Amino acid sequence: MTFWLLFKRWIISRFAHLNGRMLGLVVLAYGVIGWLLLYGAGETAMTQSLSRYVYYLIVTASTVGYGDYSPVTEWGQWITSFWIIPGGLGLFAVVIGHVTGSLVDYWRRGLQGKRSISVKNHLLILGWNGQRTIQLIRLLQSGVHGERPIVLCARAEIENPLPGEVEFVRVASFTDAEGIARAKVEHASSIIIDNPEDDITLSAALFCAHKNPSAHLLAYFQDDAISQILKQHYPHAECVPSVSVEMLAKAAVDPGSSQLHHELLSTSQGMTQYCARYPSNATEIDTGDLFGQLKQEYDATLIGIDQGQGIILNPPVGTKVLPGDRLFYIAAQRLPHWSAA
Repeated sequence: MTFWLLFKRWIISRFAHLNGRMLGLVVLAYGVIGWLLLYGAGETAMTQSLSRYVYYLIVTASTVGYGDYSPVTEWGQWITSFWIIPGGLGLFAVVIGHVTGSLVDYWRRGLQGKRSISVKNHLLILGWNGQRTIQLIRLLQSGVHGERPIVLCARAEIENPLPGEVEFVRVASFTDAEGIARAKVEHASSIIIDNPEDDITLSAALFCAHKNPSAHLLAYFQDDAISQILKQHYPHAECVPSVSVEMLAKAAVDPGSSQLHHELLSTSQGMTQYCARYPSNATEIDTGDLFGQLKQEYDATLIGIDQGQGIILNPPVGTKVLPGDRLFYIAAQRLPHWSAA
């Protein structure tokens, strides 16, 4: 009995360490040998059809045993008792354990950001700042209405902070080509870079702009001088400076300015600032007429336009708005039939 237990443990340990290919070959060999033995024993009812044999093998090996097919010869009964059932029980348990383990490992690798993802036209966030990043993701989810997937790529030793809501990729460096490739940077429609260190933000921005020059690149810098370096290399990159000091001074001179700024940025409730392209099939219009049209039809307020030479805030009446110009407006929600810029 002791020998049998040791032998069984040895067999189980060997099968448990088989990779998927070897386990598949073992299962195939088990099935082929079983078919040959039953065929030689004259069990034609179970061996004349491949689908019937596979059905019988699975039902018997899993001990379900419906009884619709069973051996009728003496040798068939011996073969079933000492090969089909014992071998099937062991292999069935090993296969189930292997598949379950593979699924758990796949899920864990995704949670830890160690596997490649399959997305396109996504929002890629490079950097981790704790609750600040969570808030950024929430604002993006509210703003894009779930139209584009969000991918978080971080260097910090963390797991996916929002499993099921965002994809997560962990890298050693934002200039690691193999790691960044797992985040599908070349397929991202927008890349947002937000790190505590400006030098890391700059290197990541330069690397991503080289990998995907067509993406909308946004980078947050605390030092405006460093942001100018990025603008020199990639003029189309959008650099977001730190405005905390400016907002503090503005609120001191004009009380309530900080609350106004917060409301304009909020996407969860109230009036919010949006940007849209003036439709390409629309006709040229005066800013005064456009202001009245937006207010009457959508209760929206035009606050600025961009005709390719920088943003003009509070544009004077008489300024011509051309198809393709970017419009900045305040409204309760994004205007219907107006594409986001």
